[in-house]
Amino acid sequence: MFFIPGWLISIATFPGVIVHEAAHMLFCRQRGLAVLEVCFFRVGNPARYVIHEETEDFNTAFLVSVGPLILNSILCVVYCFPAFVPVRIFGRSDPLSYVLLWLGISIGMHAFPSTHDAKNVWRLAWQQARSLKPLVLLSFPLVVAIYAGNFLRIVWFDYLYGFALGLLLPEFLFRLLA
Repeated sequence: MFFIPGWLISIATFPGVIVHEAAHMLFCRQRGLAVLEVCFFRVGNPARYVIHEETEDFNTAFLVSVGPLILNSILCVVYCFPAFVPVRIFGRSDPLSYVLLWLGISIGMHAFPSTHDAKNVWRLAWQQARSLKPLVLLSFPLVVAIYAGNFLRIVWFDYLYGFALGLLLPEFLFRLLA
């Protein structure tokens, strides 16, 4: 693998950066948390952020933290699938299909929450582990996967995730149904 500066990747995949933060903000609003400050995109570090009111409610913290994984993953499939069909099934290459594929994969590759988000869920999950609630128990392996995904960015795991959702999943479904 080769090194490309993070700021350059953020510029090339800016729709994913914006959708990631919009997902955090959407779940904050949906769960009644005050959003104090939002930066959807900038060239700098951090490239984006949402500052919101703190919560000790596990379900709220979970949804706000994991919201980008949910929303970005869904949107990756929603944008890539209609582009995949004309290109793969009908052999028609058109610019719109490639724009949709870029959009979908760039959104998908920004699906993983930050380690900061994972840390917050991990802390609250440990506090409520004795409750044996299914979401609390599910959060432990999910947080480990989030940490692993963030670590594996050095080998382009975030791109591979977006590629797998946007292109390999439709290919798998196509072969399954064919």
